[in-house]
Amino acid sequence: MAKTIIEILGNAPIFDGLVSADLEQIRKIAVDRFYDRGRTVFSEGDEGDGFYMVAGGRVKIYKLSLEGKEQILHIYGEGQPFGEVPVFAGKRFPANAQTLVKSHLLFFPRTEFVQLISENPSLAMNMLAVLSLRLRQFTVQVENLSLKEVPARLASYLIYLAQEQRTQGQVVLDISKGQLASLLGTIPETLSRMFSRMSGKGLIEVDGRKIALLDVAGLKELAEQEARLD
Repeated sequence: MAKTIIEILGNAPIFDGLVSADLEQIRKIAVDRFYDRGRTVFSEGDEGDGFYMVAGGRVKIYKLSLEGKEQILHIYGEGQPFGEVPVFAGKRFPANAQTLVKSHLLFFPRTEFVQLISENPSLAMNMLAVLSLRLRQFTVQVENLSLKEVPARLASYLIYLAQEQRTQGQVVLDISKGQLASLLGTIPETLSRMFSRMSGKGLIEVDGRKIALLDVAGLKELAEQEARLD
């Protein structure tokens, strides 16, 4: 059974703990926007006049180098907000957002949402928590891309995915391996070699988009010690 928008809002960390009346107020200011796959939600430099939440589908946040190379920063799914940092800082969007699949997004206009926050301290605290989490995620990503080798980045991501999907023995990639390579700051060929080597080491077993985590302790050691696969 499909979730209602109110249920999606209520399950989102940004609105955690809010009562039904508060969620109804939030729903009233949310604008439904529907996008086909591969559509631009906003571009780097656009005015941050509001932020978004995924009601259905997936969205990638990415930047382009001067040479046109894409670096994926984040991929967001149902219940996850994006574009909120520049909105509350009064800045323009620092990156691009594009749908990976046909998506239903909720757009929250800045003026109306700020008014709600001023009237609801719980919502303000939730926003602080979400923004703090985003800062931590960016810090970890910068550390992974600048200090760790590709095997360690991949191991870290698989562990993260298991936590996000609340699974222990298996994860499912909901993005293509090309997109995953961009997210990890490498190329598809290198990523394929890492999958093969990790499989050969008995750390994982790959079956299409399903990846069995055969040795979680070994993956954690690889991620933490920034080891290379010889």
